[in-house]
Amino acid sequence: MSGLVTSELLDRVRERLAEGAGDPDPAQVAAAIRAEAGGVLGDTDLLRALRLLQTELTGAGVLEPLLHDPEVADVLVTAPDAVWVDRGRGLFRTAVRFADEAAVRRLAQRLALAAGRRLDDAQPWVDGRLPGTEAALGDSFGVRLHAMLSPIAHAGTCLSLRVLRPASQGLDALAAAGAIPAEAKVLLERIIRARLAFLVVGGTGAGKTTLLAALLAKVPAAERIICVEDAAELAPPHPHVVRLVARPANVEGAGEVTVRDLVRQALRMRPDRIVVGEVRGPEVVDLLTALNTGHDGGAGTVHANSPREVPARLEALAALGGMSRTALHSQLAAAIQVVLHVHRRPDGTRTLQEIGVVTRANGEVDIAPAWSANSTPTRGAALLTTLLDERTDR
Repeated sequence: MSGLVTSELLDRVRERLAEGAGDPDPAQVAAAIRAEAGGVLGDTDLLRALRLLQTELTGAGVLEPLLHDPEVADVLVTAPDAVWVDRGRGLFRTAVRFADEAAVRRLAQRLALAAGRRLDDAQPWVDGRLPGTEAALGDSFGVRLHAMLSPIAHAGTCLSLRVLRPASQGLDALAAAGAIPAEAKVLLERIIRARLAFLVVGGTGAGKTTLLAALLAKVPAAERIICVEDAAELAPPHPHVVRLVARPANVEGAGEVTVRDLVRQALRMRPDRIVVGEVRGPEVVDLLTALNTGHDGGAGTVHANSPREVPARLEALAALGGMSRTALHSQLAAAIQVVLHVHRRPDGTRTLQEIGVVTRANGEVDIAPAWSANSTPTRGAALLTTLLDERTDR
């Protein structure tokens, strides 16, 4: 860096501004530059320093324009000159660059502080949510932050930002776009009317939350839906939705509210349907218990690459909550009737791949295919039809 605007000057200004709270406004940045420069900067140098620091010290810095792109779902930084985005078609490298590794580290630490978390050599990773991004990003609910410092991240600070946008596409729109075939759409609408409990499964970015929100929009308006989530993503267009969002512990390690805590509270809130946005821990025990206490039509999403993997996945999660394998299979068979599998193709398109029905034999749960997008045998089709007929006639 040439001229009077040196890296040492900028470092001193950063340290001065770090003593304040929140993002500094332009007047504060300009005052800090003048103070540290001792009045020797001309207007041109002052303006250059102001632009450099404003970009770095406000919002997500040089990443801010990427977060404002309505198509961007993830922004990933793996090196000062390696910034990647996912717009639903896989990862692409951008032209965005940081000055050096120290700049990436400073941004990660500042964002962690904004999220109320600690990020330093003693605590080299952070998982949190950035506040105040709802207004800044319009229709999104915020940004989930994950960062890891070197030397744990061997090549340098790694920063991952996921933009949490409301799943707003309805079932009709998904069907019109080809994501849900016509015959599958009819089955899905019947599943909602029959109040069958279901899980939406698939890999990361497969469209689980989108399908779940679309299905919840079909719930009768007279019913009360309680949604429990780790991060706010569900926003079904339904007149009576109560959204409960978990909260991490603060920098002192206090104030944590888990998904499991919220599932228990939801039971006391007169729910017609209890929905867990993503089942990823011991809360599966409470969800299955809730669905076995007269709360029909509940739902959730689970990371699984196929319906056949669901029992094993839930076994692992239930073990975290102290539930035995035998008890899990017993509870699962009684609580869940249907599994919906969504898949993301290599070109980025998302489709409903399979509808499975939960069966039990010899004490173990199995997921029998009842409808498939690729015309494979569906040995569970008759069972699903029977379930739908019985429950619809109630």
